[in-house]
Amino acid sequence: MAFPEFFARIPAITLRDPLSELLGAAQGGLIEYRYADAVKLAGHSCPTVAGAWLMTVRALRALYGDEIPERGNIIVSLHENIEVGVAGVIASVAGLLTGAAGVGGFKGLGGRYSRRNLLQFGVAGSSGMRFTRCDTNVAVDCELHLEFVPADPRLGGLLNTILGGTKDNAARRLFGELWQDRVRRILIDHGDDPDLVRLTPLDA
Repeated sequence: MAFPEFFARIPAITLRDPLSELLGAAQGGLIEYRYADAVKLAGHSCPTVAGAWLMTVRALRALYGDEIPERGNIIVSLHENIEVGVAGVIASVAGLLTGAAGVGGFKGLGGRYSRRNLLQFGVAGSSGMRFTRCDTNVAVDCELHLEFVPADPRLGGLLNTILGGTKDNAARRLFGELWQDRVRRILIDHGDDPDLVRLTPLDA
């Protein structure tokens, strides 16, 4: 697959998955994830997918510092219910990185390695998404503010033209370029912007 060139410039994140190590799927349980993996999961690249990627990566950094984050050791709690807006998309990306799953997740082996019910919706107390370490109960709340990286004003008109059934390939191409340019600005130009992803640490 040919992705936009800036995908390769987005920093990857490495996690250690004890279950993967046990089952011999990854040496040392170390798995590297890139933004392209989130795009493959979602089937598209958009500000929501980019924001979910950033929130999860930033939360894991806050929870683990210089340590390698442990996949399967994180509870992901969303304020919104699964059927509301883009909550399901955001949760899918967070689940990819953290291993957190809902009721259909892996039930574990001998009482260990369970991923089931680590992904929760409709949880009060956080206005966005909360990540909690299972081993220490230390948590961080995340709020995404995409308004700090506005869309190109031409996008609305282009989208209406395209949805109207236009055969204008130039319009379609420009729409895609402008759409991904906003994703690039979110992930590269503002990847460490504290106003874009606001983190609130919560002690155990």
